[in-house]
Amino acid sequence: MRTTSRPRRAAVLATSALAASALLLTACSSSGTKSNSDGSSAASGEKVTLTVGDFGTFGYKEAGLYDEYMAAHPNIKIEANTTQDGQQYWDALTTHLASGSGLADIQAVEVGYIAQATGTLGDKFTDLGKVDGVNASAWLPWKSKQATTAKGSLIGLGTDIGPMAVCYRKDLFQQAGLPTDRAEVAKLWAGDWSKFVDAGKQYQAKAPSGTFFTDSASGLFNAALSAESTQYSDDSGKLVYKDSAGVKKAWDIAVSASQAKISAGLRQFQDPWNAAFANAKFATVVCPSWMTGIISKYSGDSGKGKWDIAAPPVASNWGGAFLTVPKAGKHQKEAAALAAWLTAPEQQAKVFTKVGNLPSTTAGLDLPAVQSAKLDFFGDTPTGQIFAAAAKGIKPAPIGEQDGTVKTIITDNGILDIEEHGTDPAKAWANVTKAVDDKVNG
Repeated sequence: MRTTSRPRRAAVLATSALAASALLLTACSSSGTKSNSDGSSAASGEKVTLTVGDFGTFGYKEAGLYDEYMAAHPNIKIEANTTQDGQQYWDALTTHLASGSGLADIQAVEVGYIAQATGTLGDKFTDLGKVDGVNASAWLPWKSKQATTAKGSLIGLGTDIGPMAVCYRKDLFQQAGLPTDRAEVAKLWAGDWSKFVDAGKQYQAKAPSGTFFTDSASGLFNAALSAESTQYSDDSGKLVYKDSAGVKKAWDIAVSASQAKISAGLRQFQDPWNAAFANAKFATVVCPSWMTGIISKYSGDSGKGKWDIAAPPVASNWGGAFLTVPKAGKHQKEAAALAAWLTAPEQQAKVFTKVGNLPSTTAGLDLPAVQSAKLDFFGDTPTGQIFAAAAKGIKPAPIGEQDGTVKTIITDNGILDIEEHGTDPAKAWANVTKAVDDKVNG
């Protein structure tokens, strides 16, 4: 993703804030119509329950935003339904979209699936670009572009982005004879993710008993690939992962990490991985900004002050999401108002300071609350400066409709098979291509 020039930030922020406030007042106090399947507003004062479906940790509850919104809008009640497994969430969402039932008023969409949402599923979502107070230019240009259909409809409001860093445990690095200062740590792997593997070999040679350099070769694959200009699809959206130089490079790096035994071989975002944080089983985690909230959550008090954040080998982005409003929802106007408020710069800043999800709005990135942010769990680490600076070096790669599916199969089937069962990499890759063919073309 690219460095952006950001003139008129203050004007954009002020205009957006005023317009958004007007939108919220209009949406939540409109009168004369009951909520129904066409999304019209409820009668003035009538209680409206808005449901929000998401996955992982979006930070809205943790930052107190739902409570704040409901306090300001007494007729609104928010019910959130969170699924931890992103693939399960997406599979269920596509099923509900197809049937037009069982949908939340607001549904989150992960960036790996946004091309499918704007493509074959584009007509299932409300055009949020037509909502008063929503200005696509308030977000990083590539962020809004990702959520825009071929017909020009903006179906998703960007929540966060995932500029990359490396989070590491200073205590384990010290015990293994590696530097602990974040600038010196960054020098270990500067310029190439293969150097990260080399640093892992140094760590493993003197590793504290029972620990590994990093948590997961699958996570390393995602991090390495996120820096490549060609990933799963080409500019036209066609799958090219079999011949992609970026996929091959990232695959080779992940395989080398697994074969060198520097990875704990854990499946990220599952229970054994969660528990391993508290047990200090690994010294590094490839660390998009949203990962900091996960680290602090699962490490607990025993890890507080022991983690730090270093620059990655190369600038890249892993992750990020959008809030959408399905057309089948019963309260589209109220849902759009809530989505606009949750993704406004000020709210994005509150989420970042609580759980580490970095704003995707240009104004949000420059707010003092973000620039000066220091997450309590990471002590004096200038978290805001590190990730905001990393965001400016992001260069986007094309996204195709099947990218999310291919990523899941490569990491959760191919690489994890190598990690857990010692499967020959060539065999694992053959299994991946067959599984993708069956899933995409079956």
